[in-house]
This record gives sequence, structure tokens and C-alpha cells, in this order.
Amino acid sequence: MHNQSVALQQDLCRLQSLDDLNQLKKQLEKNIDPDMPQIVVCHGTGCLANGCEAVTEAIRTGLDESGIKAAVMPGIKTTGCQGFCSRGPLVQILPQGIFYQRVTPKDIDEIIEKTVKNGEIIERLLYEDPQSGEKIVHEEEIPFYKLQDRKVLRNVGKIDPTSIDDAIIAGGYQALAKALATMEPEDVVKEIEISGLRGRGGAGFPAGRKWRSALQAIEKKGRPVYVVVNGDEGDPGAFMDGAIMEGDPHSVLEGLILGAYALGAEQGFLYVRAEYPLAIKHLEMAMEQARAHGLLGKNILNSGFSFDARITRGAGAFVCGESTALFTSIEGKPGNPKPKYIRSVEEGLWGRPTVLNNVETWANIALIIDRGGDWYNQIGVSHSTGTKVFSLVGKVNNVGLVEVPMGLPLSTIIEKIGGGVPGGAPFKAVQTGGPSGGCIPYSLKETAVDFDSLTNAGSMMGSGAMIVMDNTDCVVDLARYFLRFLEEESCGKCMPCRFGLTRMREILDGFSQGHGTQQDIDDLLSLSAAIQDGALCALGSSAPNPVLTTIRYFKEEYLAHVEDKKCPAGVCKDLIRFQIDPETCTGCTSCARKCPTGCISGDKKEPHTINVNECIRCGICKESCKFDAIRII
Repeated sequence: MHNQSVALQQDLCRLQSLDDLNQLKKQLEKNIDPDMPQIVVCHGTGCLANGCEAVTEAIRTGLDESGIKAAVMPGIKTTGCQGFCSRGPLVQILPQGIFYQRVTPKDIDEIIEKTVKNGEIIERLLYEDPQSGEKIVHEEEIPFYKLQDRKVLRNVGKIDPTSIDDAIIAGGYQALAKALATMEPEDVVKEIEISGLRGRGGAGFPAGRKWRSALQAIEKKGRPVYVVVNGDEGDPGAFMDGAIMEGDPHSVLEGLILGAYALGAEQGFLYVRAEYPLAIKHLEMAMEQARAHGLLGKNILNSGFSFDARITRGAGAFVCGESTALFTSIEGKPGNPKPKYIRSVEEGLWGRPTVLNNVETWANIALIIDRGGDWYNQIGVSHSTGTKVFSLVGKVNNVGLVEVPMGLPLSTIIEKIGGGVPGGAPFKAVQTGGPSGGCIPYSLKETAVDFDSLTNAGSMMGSGAMIVMDNTDCVVDLARYFLRFLEEESCGKCMPCRFGLTRMREILDGFSQGHGTQQDIDDLLSLSAAIQDGALCALGSSAPNPVLTTIRYFKEEYLAHVEDKKCPAGVCKDLIRFQIDPETCTGCTSCARKCPTGCISGDKKEPHTINVNECIRCGICKESCKFDAIRII
């Protein structure tokens, strides 16, 4: 009986056509009062880590106890990542559009009493621009948001990701209904070709060309054909795809269904990093809701087209983001890469034609079909159309998730959207493209952020991680870190990775310990060329990029490690010493009390000294000194 009632409910929800979808959208919109007060709380992963659940619970409790009449009781909406991760938890008061940041449960009573009831602004919770010192009330006036062009992220942070009603009100599944009602599969492929969309997973291969090649392979080999979402985002500092899946799962699902319709696929897979439990939860909910509404499964929107998808959890290895390793993982085998003698559009999953694109690429598809390839082609630059989502992290004031048109200079992203480096100094460099990307110096800050310009600078777009560095970061140590990461994540199947990366890391270890030589620099360049030429997959062939770009742009820093046996950034422990400035030291004893080895001595209110033979260079003394009396030499 229970199963029958569930089936009946699903039949009642099931949409049969574009008209049905439009009628549902109008009905849902009628239920919304634009003047109704609403409190929106970011529940992205960053805000969750900062305690937004406690903030939401405090709001619920506070409203219940506030005495506000039920007729004007504010609604509470929890959303995906609103992007401003370094400022969370984030709370917005609508319809006024008041934006509060770094909210704690202790602030809620005041927010309800002053802002919700009386419309007053609480100054201390407003965002303060680090460059102008201005307090800003509304989200759209904050430079971090104002200078973005949120296309893929248009709904992320605005809708409840667990509600298909919210997605439909925001325009979800309109493109799918339009395509099934008015377009042939070939028309969908043509729009993607016209758009100029390039894959956002790193390589930047034109999506339309990939789809066209798959159709040609299908003509030769027949069906089945598979469509796959690569959600195995593993780059250090990257969280773009995770935020999209968490905050707007329906956009990814709709794009995948459209791709399946264009290619005639009946089965798809979403390969999602196992460390993204919230993304998996929201995607599963989205798929269940889409099936109930007739948007996924058999006979979608009564069109005769059937397609379904399932989620495969990532195997926990960085290398599984590589296409052939990802396919073998989905097939239930160890995720090891294979030589790419034949492209995956010809032989992918189970040897069948397969189209693999990353999360952000699929999230662009519905937007293109809804508004047209010509519209999309006008955004960005001719060779890199559309927008790109980045995770902006590191030594920057405004850490978070940003989306900008292709071709925007690095300086605009880092200095204006990102608010620059804390303290106001110029940034030293920015690492783009993750561990396989390159390090671009401040002197190239006007480099356009697009596929070709970044490649010409020796870096790459990659999936979109952007790590900002200042003068306290050592490029030799950075290269060591990324090489160690890739060495550990390599499958070890081919000799260039298995031996080459290890040897390169050992050479860099020598630099940081004061054992490096000029010959070692030459050896790094030689090894890099050999690995790029001989590695089995993209992990190995791109692994030397951080080393090559840091040598190219910061060779003097390598030479300082070699010739002067010093680390200019004060990072490499074997090459630095801590010293107390007697003119600045007040003898407060804070450093001596916190030193784990007891190597600091001196009388109270008298300058202290450090016994360099006992010092382990942990840096606790420098961190604890309120008078900046401890120097690195």
C-alpha cells in the first residue's frame, strides 16, 4: 500500500511538457510575496565549518521568542556557498538586501530586534573594504561581488539546493524542456559548437568538438554511448566544482541530461569526490526530485527520450581525476591511467564512446541552450568564451569563490575582487592550475586570465584554483610542496613519474637544506623535459610546471639558496636563524615562556637572547612577540 501511495504521489508530480513546467513555475511564483521578510543563511561548506548551523538555529529560536506577528514572520532560507568564504557565516536580510558577515549566534537577538523589527543597520557586522575602509550595506555594492559576472553561479547562494521548486522558480529545466519540445539532438550540438565553450576541467578542449567526435564514433561503433560528470576535484586550494554541486545540483544534472539527449545516451555517471559528502547528498536529492517530476528517467517530459544517471564515489586518489583512471574506477577496477592511443569519445567506459566533462562545463550547458550559443560566444574573449569560476585563496584579503569573464587581468581578480594582499603590499606571485599549474609573478599581473594567455605564461587554467602568495612565501618550498603532493598521488605506473618526480623532489629538498648547486638547477630542467615527454598521463606530463615557472621567474631565489645558503622568504628552516633585536625587545618574557626548548633567556624588562644552537626554528617566539622584536636572518 505504501509503495502504491508513493507511486501515486510521483504521478501527480510528473510533468508532461514544457507547458506543464511553465504552469508549475507560475504557480510557485504566485506563492512568493516579494515583500515578505526573509533571512538567508549561507550553508556552504566553508560557512558550515564556521558554525552557520548554530546561527540558523539561533535565528529560529530568536524568531519564536521575538513576538513578531505570524503575518510578517520572516522566512528562513539556507543556501549553498555564497562565495565570500573568508567572511562567513554570512547572513542576508531580504527584501532590504542587508548583508552581514562573520555572524555568530550571539549576534542574532540584536539582528532580530534592530534589523528585522526596526530596519536598523548593525555597523559592526557590515563588510569593511580593506582598501577604502568603507562600510558597505548591500551585497551588490561590495567589490568582491560587484566585479563578478555570475553566470554558472547565478543560483548558487540564492536558492535552497535541496528544493527543486526553488530551482524551477530560478529557471531550472527550462532549457531541457525547450530542447525536448523544439530542438533536434543535432540542434543542441550545434549550439554548443557555436558557443565556443571549452572544457573547464583543465585541458580546455572545445566541448562542441568533443561531442561531434563522439557522434562520429557512434556512427562507426553504434550505441550505447555514455555521458560522465567529472566531480573528482582534488587540486589543493580548489573547491569550485564542490560548491556548484552543493549549491545548485540541478544545473549540473540538467546539463548532463541535455548532453545525453544530444548524443542519444541512456545512461550517465556522476563521479564525485568521496570527500564531498554534502555534494553527494544534494545531487542524490536532486536526482530523486527530478525523477518524481518526470525530468529524469523513462520518457522524460513525455518526449519519448529516456535517460538516467547514478553517482559513483571517487576512489580517494588524485590521479582518478584523469579520464582513463576515472573510467577504470567507475568500472570497479583500480583507478590507474592508461595510454591514450584512442580518445575516450571513441573508447571510454567499457570500450564505448564516452563524453566526459567536468562539473562546471556541464553547468554551462543549460545556460547556452536557454539563451543561445551566439549569446554565450559574446562573453569573454574569442578564443576563450564565457566565464570561469575560480577559488581565490592564499595571501589575499577576500578568500572565496569568484566567477569572472574570460580575459580579465589577474590584477583585477586579485587586487580588486580579492581586495589585495593583507597589509597592502604587492602580491609576490599567483599559482594557477593547481599542483600541475605554474607560478606567475607580480610583474605579469596584467596577464589575461584565459586558456591561451596562461599557457603562454608557462601556467595553465586547470580546474580553477588560484593561490596568491606574498614575500613570506618561498617559491622553492612551493615547488617542493607540489612535487611531493604529485609524487604521493602518482599511480607509479610509468618510470618518468615513479623515478623522475622523486628525484626532482630530492633535489629541491637539497636546496631547502643548503646543499643545492647550480648543476642541480640544470638537472631540474633536464628532468622536467624528460618527464613531460615520457609520462603516461597528464599528471606526470604537467607535474614539472611549478618547478619550471619558479626557475623561469624566480631564478634569483634559487640562486640565493645555492650561493648564499639563505632563504629570502625565511621559510626553509635549515637556512634561517631567529634573532632578537635588543633595541625593540621590552623584556616582556612572552617568547621565553612559550619557547618549547627553553633556548630564550633574559631578565624581565631587559632584552632577551636566543641560543641558536638549541633553537629548533619553530617560529613560536616570533608569533608570540607583540613588539615585532624577533627577526629572521
